Amino acid sequence: MTVQPRSSQPRPSAANIILTNIETVPGKTITQHLGLVQGSSVRAKHLGRDIAASLKNIVGGELKGYTELLQEAREEATSRMVQDAQKRGANAIVNVRFATSSLTQGAAELFAYGTAVRVE
Repeated sequence: MTVQPRSSQPRPSAANIILTNIETVPGKTITQHLGLVQGSSVRAKHLGRDIAASLKNIVGGELKGYTELLQEAREEATSRMVQDAQKRGANAIVNVRFATSSLTQGAAELFAYGTAVRVE
């Protein structure tokens, strides 16, 4: 028994998935809507970072430990969203959005979502 692929086009790689926060891809036409895709990352604060952040709250300044933590969480959530889109055969994700939520004291979720599409 031979299994036919859903599409004759090759699957996109992570390097060529188009991500945009607008509802179209300029210069391209959306040919297929593949649904909502999402990815998330839950991160907990490190005790050392938490103590340093408390001290920074007194004197002021950027909380670099938290900036790095959020950047890593954004990258992980985006990567998981792209993987979800690839499974559906998408070559672009439009309307990309990010959201955060506090889950427990000291832990937060960063959530990335968008609409997976095929563009030409």
